[in-house]
Amino acid sequence: QVQLVESGGGLVQPGGSLRLSCAASGRVFSINTMGWYRQAPGKQRELVATISNTGSTRYAESVKGRFTASRDNAKTVYLQMNSLKSEDTAVYYCNLQQVRTSIDGRTDVDDYWGQGTQVTVSS
Repeated sequence: QVQLVESGGGLVQPGGSLRLSCAASGRVFSINTMGWYRQAPGKQRELVATISNTGSTRYAESVKGRFTASRDNAKTVYLQMNSLKSEDTAVYYCNLQQVRTSIDGRTDVDDYWGQGTQVTVSS
């Protein structure tokens, strides 16, 4: 019901910058949380940053001060990555989480994922 399309990945030298974009479409509610996760070879997927519809953000300690999450509206999120390091090399995934309610009052949490975009930091 929700599709996430990512863009902006590529090859960059250490110390350089990239901006990732994620556009959501379909049944996207105004109240949601979007974010970025990454997975490097041989490692588990880890949280990079999240941003709620109110603008509240969370960052992994390893990227705090270098990466900034932002959003234009309920359906578009960005990740500005500065001072990139080789250890930032990974596949970056966009995520959306939202809550829906049924007529009997039950709540369900839905998670959606993008296809991932490769970020490579190398000389």
